[in-house]
Amino acid sequence: MKTFVLLFSLLLAGTGLFAQTKEAAPFTTAAEVNLLELLPPPPSGDSAVTKAELDALVALQAARSPAQSERAVADDEESVWRFADAVGNPGFTKEKLPVFSAFFGRLVATEPAVVDPAKDSWKRPRPYLADSRLNPLLKKKTSGAYPSGHATIGTLMGIVLSNMLPELRGPLMERAAEFAANRLVAGMHYASDIDAGKRSATAIAAVIRTKADYAEQIAAAKAELRAALGYK
Repeated sequence: MKTFVLLFSLLLAGTGLFAQTKEAAPFTTAAEVNLLELLPPPPSGDSAVTKAELDALVALQAARSPAQSERAVADDEESVWRFADAVGNPGFTKEKLPVFSAFFGRLVATEPAVVDPAKDSWKRPRPYLADSRLNPLLKKKTSGAYPSGHATIGTLMGIVLSNMLPELRGPLMERAAEFAANRLVAGMHYASDIDAGKRSATAIAAVIRTKADYAEQIAAAKAELRAALGYK
């Protein structure tokens, strides 16, 4: 059975059914998951909510440790391999998991296809543009802050990985939450951006699981992953 799974995985990877991340096609887009209809608008810049969020970010900036800062900077990479510590298995590598890797390439491509139109519509300024006390750890962006794309893809990856490895659901979802929260540590987002990203991920997950191509590809990716990690 494992031999069949390996041969099937290699066939899929070789025939181009799984594109590389750079060219990956999203599983869905804003045409199906319209966040403008699913999420409330972000708090206004002069609201009490925004002011409280900015104060919280300033406090977090003063309290973050070098280790937290380093982790937040590393989590700027939107990659499933950032979950390696939660998986805790030497078989969890891109070289050993070509089908899995390409599947997550499509998942990562899905996030901007859904989130960016909402960001562009709401145009919420990044917190450091609203408060000069903030000095982000990463290169400043002028794109909309709401909802957080990183929180969306981090949560989405956590959900999908947990479905593949239910034995590790706890650590995987904890890592997903940390991945999202590190956007606050880095000073790139408001807390409400993160919450909206998590809600966006849940909506995306509900839609893509109904699609035939997603069902086929996650099945092959899951089989490859579990075999590589030694799970039955």
